[in-house]
Amino acid sequence: MNNPGMTSATVPLLDDDTIAFGEEDNANKHFVHPYIVFFHLVFRCSAIVVYMLCGWFSDSFIASFVLVTLLLSADFWTVKNISGRLLVGLRWWNYVDDDGKSHWVFEAKQNRVNQNESRLFWMGLVMCPLVWSTFFIFCLFGLKFKWMLLVLIALTLNGANLYGYIKCKFGAKENLKSATTEFVKRQLFQNASTFMFTQPAPPTTANTGVV
Repeated sequence: MNNPGMTSATVPLLDDDTIAFGEEDNANKHFVHPYIVFFHLVFRCSAIVVYMLCGWFSDSFIASFVLVTLLLSADFWTVKNISGRLLVGLRWWNYVDDDGKSHWVFEAKQNRVNQNESRLFWMGLVMCPLVWSTFFIFCLFGLKFKWMLLVLIALTLNGANLYGYIKCKFGAKENLKSATTEFVKRQLFQNASTFMFTQPAPPTTANTGVV
């Protein structure tokens, strides 16, 4: 959904993606950033576990609500600012210019991505919103409206990261394809214009003398 006064862009990261000397084998390791992978999954999985088991350990809805919200907030910040950039080379962010317009920027860095880390990143990014969607259905049919509010917060935070990274990954490819198509069209038009409107040079006649 496009809101007035808001623009979006997909641009490549400007960081150098050159692999440092002596680190060529990092791309073949099982995990290059094991701690980042851990924190990418631990907060969002912990939020789900606490939501499911909080009734067994505490009867306080407020305490459960605050704890799950804190875990969701920590997960949102970690995934948005750290794990996406380091695990898959993607980043999305927003800024407001001097005119008050909100700009959404989706960045994609063309670097070597560890396949194991990439699979875990996308699995966690996609599966957790599906789990929260299931909780939403249970709350809706069970008429648990106060828990539904917490589930909606989880869906909003998880869904924002999911949308942002899908936009980064597939939006960058779409823009690259459109840019390539536009370049080919421009070259064909220029070549056709040159062929059609360039006047051929008049033939040259050699002066021959009669003896």
